[in-house]
Amino acid sequence: MPFHSNLSLRSQNWAFLGSEVEVVADIDFPKQIVKAKPLSLLGHGSTEIEIHFLEIKLTAIGVYLEPSIVEHLQQWKGKAAKDLEEDDDFFQAIISAPVEKVIRVVVIKEIKGSQYGVQLESAVRDRLAADDKYEDEEEAQLEKIVEFFQSKYLKTHSVINFHFPPASTIAEIEFSSDEKEESKMKVENGNVVEMIKKWYLGGTRGVSQPTISSLANNLAIELSK
Repeated sequence: MPFHSNLSLRSQNWAFLGSEVEVVADIDFPKQIVKAKPLSLLGHGSTEIEIHFLEIKLTAIGVYLEPSIVEHLQQWKGKAAKDLEEDDDFFQAIISAPVEKVIRVVVIKEIKGSQYGVQLESAVRDRLAADDKYEDEEEAQLEKIVEFFQSKYLKTHSVINFHFPPASTIAEIEFSSDEKEESKMKVENGNVVEMIKKWYLGGTRGVSQPTISSLANNLAIELSK
C-alpha cells in the first residue's frame, strides 16, 4: 500500500494542489505542490543498489518544476524523448532555466544522515573538481552540508527537499521525519548549488537514470503541445 508522505509539505509551508498523486516505489508524490508558485511533478524515479543480485531501492525522487520551463526549452520542441534523454545540453538548460525547482527525496532504505551527507559531498566535490571549481569556499560549504546531516538518522519515509528559487544561486535543504523532526539550511555557494542540481538532474551523469528518463518523457510531451 503506498505511503502518504506529506509531512514535509505540510510542516515546511508547502501546499498541495488537488488530490492527484503519482506512486513512485510505493511512495505517493502529489502531482502538484505550491512553494512560491504552483509546481508540477515533471520527473520521478528512484536510486538503488544491487546486493547479491537483488535490487535494493534506496530513495524515491520527485522533480517539481514550474510549467513555464517549456518556454526555456523551445529549441528541443518536437524531439523524441529518447533523444532528449541522451542530450546533456537539454538537461543543462533545465538546470539553468530561471524557474523555481524542487527535488523531493523520500528515504526507502534507512541510512545514517552522515552516510547520505558524505555521498552528496563526494558527488558534488567530484563534479566541482572536474570543472576546476573546487576552492576553499566550496569546501567550506560542503563541510556545512555534511555537518547538517551528521546528527540525523534518515528513517524510512524521512523526506529531504532541495528548494531552488528562480534565478537564484542560493538553495535550501529541508529535512523532516515522521517524528516531526524538522530542520533546514541554506546553501549559499552558487557552484555547490549548481552541482547539487547536476547530481539529480545531470542527464547521463545524473544519480537516477529512471528520473532522467521520466523528465525526458514528460517534457517531450509538454514540448509537443
